Amino acid sequence: MYKSFYNLSQNPFQLTANLSFFFDSASHKRAKAYLRYGLLQGEGFVVVTGVPGTGKTMLVKNLFQSIQKEEDIVIGLMVTSQVGAEDTLRMLAGIFKIAYEYDDNKAALLSGLEAFFKKSARLGKRVLLVVDEAQNLPKESIEELRMLSNYEWAGKVIFQVFLVGQEELSQVLYASGMEQVKQRIVASYHLKAIEKQEIKEYITFRLEKVGWKNNPQFTDDVFDEIYNFTAGIPRRINTLCDRLLLYGFLEELSVINLDSTQYVIKEIESDYASIEPTTESSNTISNITITANASESERIMALEKKVTELTTVINKERALLRKAILIQLDMDEVYSEQ
Repeated sequence: MYKSFYNLSQNPFQLTANLSFFFDSASHKRAKAYLRYGLLQGEGFVVVTGVPGTGKTMLVKNLFQSIQKEEDIVIGLMVTSQVGAEDTLRMLAGIFKIAYEYDDNKAALLSGLEAFFKKSARLGKRVLLVVDEAQNLPKESIEELRMLSNYEWAGKVIFQVFLVGQEELSQVLYASGMEQVKQRIVASYHLKAIEKQEIKEYITFRLEKVGWKNNPQFTDDVFDEIYNFTAGIPRRINTLCDRLLLYGFLEELSVINLDSTQYVIKEIESDYASIEPTTESSNTISNITITANASESERIMALEKKVTELTTVINKERALLRKAILIQLDMDEVYSEQ
């Protein structure tokens, strides 16, 4: 909607992990350094954790891009990780294009994987598996990966695992009974949010990627407000900035200032509040009975309560309608570009 108004080539704050928008924040640089260190070690587990929205998937994609240039590593990505131990082996076979029958038993699957690892080793290659959303892996599946990491060829480990996931992953890895896995962790890093001094650079970086020419202009006090609301989480920043540009388009603004930002933040907070679950359905109005012998003040209080509840429901319905309209407009724009 706002792209043509601000002469932008595409949405600068899309939520999908588009690698062209990868921002090398201080935290991401450190995470990449740990991943690189793990690669040099050539064995064991490398673990990267972070809260949702910090850019873990983007980090994985960036890693893939850099590793693909290295001819001595065969890399595979596993995303759907909420599977049992034996299904994990089947997924690995599929990821690395190893032929197998669905009814193959565990021994046959392990034999096929071992043969693939050793064939790669004979060609001078090491196999690397990157598991995204690894916090969903059951302990049994992680243990299966640990067993695979025991494979060697000519005295060298030929299979390595990178685990990337949310904070719960650390709880799984460091739980009781996981001692052998913990001993295999060669590097671990917790991905942090974008720092306050990087907020302006991050926002302008994404805008410039789509042809932004300082229209709309952002006043300096806007960036601190954005950081305070988003805590530096990239996904939250993208959501807020997308809404800011939409607001700027609707109001035909050439300058996004503090007032505009605070107004949009209040709108977002109101949207969150409108969908928060309550003890009863959001559309339920209490059944108010006014007895014949009720006093005038009691009647007035009862009617005021009912009016208040009706007003709340109407406001929530309006918020939902506004969201539906925005979603439909976005869909219309996507279809028009196809």
